[in-house]
Amino acid sequence: MRTDIFARLDREPEPPKIEIPRMSRIRLALFGGTSAFYFAIVVAVLASSWLVIIDWKIMLFRPYQQWPELHAFLDYFVVLGQRGPTAVMVAAWLGWRSWRQHTLRPLLVLGASLLLLNVTVGAVKIGLGRLGPHYATEIGSAELFAGGDIFPSGHTANAVVTWGILAYLATTPRARRYLSAFSAVVSLGVGLTTVYLGTHWLSDVLLGWAAGLLILLGLPWCEPLIGRAEAWVFALREQWRARRRLVPTLPVATGGSRPTIFPQAGPPKVAEQPVSASGSARAASNANSNTNGGGSGSGRTTTTQLAQRPPHPVRSDRMPVTPSGSRRPPTSRPVTGG
Repeated sequence: MRTDIFARLDREPEPPKIEIPRMSRIRLALFGGTSAFYFAIVVAVLASSWLVIIDWKIMLFRPYQQWPELHAFLDYFVVLGQRGPTAVMVAAWLGWRSWRQHTLRPLLVLGASLLLLNVTVGAVKIGLGRLGPHYATEIGSAELFAGGDIFPSGHTANAVVTWGILAYLATTPRARRYLSAFSAVVSLGVGLTTVYLGTHWLSDVLLGWAAGLLILLGLPWCEPLIGRAEAWVFALREQWRARRRLVPTLPVATGGSRPTIFPQAGPPKVAEQPVSASGSARAASNANSNTNGGGSGSGRTTTTQLAQRPPHPVRSDRMPVTPSGSRRPPTSRPVTGG
């Protein structure tokens, strides 16, 4: 009797149908307000306004020099915003949930959100080309179109999306509240940590928060496509299972030929044995004698009867030889009496 956790999970009933978030009026209002905030940050940086002045003041203040005792801890904490480690951790948890709930939706939602994050944030990074604080060349400049790739902050946007997915996929209101608070604290902490370490301007972090929030708010628009992708994957799995059930599998010895599943039609073919010249002449004489009636009672076999008989298996006169020698017992001389 199985007592492990997998045996207990196999006996659990099917989970209830999960409610998929829809684009409500509140969500549309939040999406519109976040979009306006996003474009306001971009315009403020392009115009080198008061936001750029604040960026330079924080950069010249050098927080990592003011509080050096926090540097060691924040170097590890900022990893919660890196795409690789966070994606692996969240994908492992969502993969467990997909197996428990018998659905691929959690993993597909994570994949769609990360794809949108890479496309949108990456395009703005490359298009604006802003340099970071450590590579700034002119005090008071926005450092745009200089070949950089830090605006918006990728760490911040990734923290918002990756940890916010847990709240988006929550199945109960209580879990959604707790996970929303957790993801907000982590994303705020990661963004401020990049400012402390001097790897991003404050405006980079503000735009990263807005970029990640826009992806989370717009995910309900992707739900129909995610549902079709899940149905296609399950249909492909059923086709593969049906094909496996139709094709029988027979054991095949190592190094041997694969056995024929369906028998061939028609009588089996008799292998032709090579006949020498003397053998062919003897067969012809036997046929003539049988035709003339001379050997009707002699018990001789005609060529037709020989062809109808199945061939005898050819046995070798040599004894099988093992690595230690022949199995034939040694010949002993007879013992004669004296």
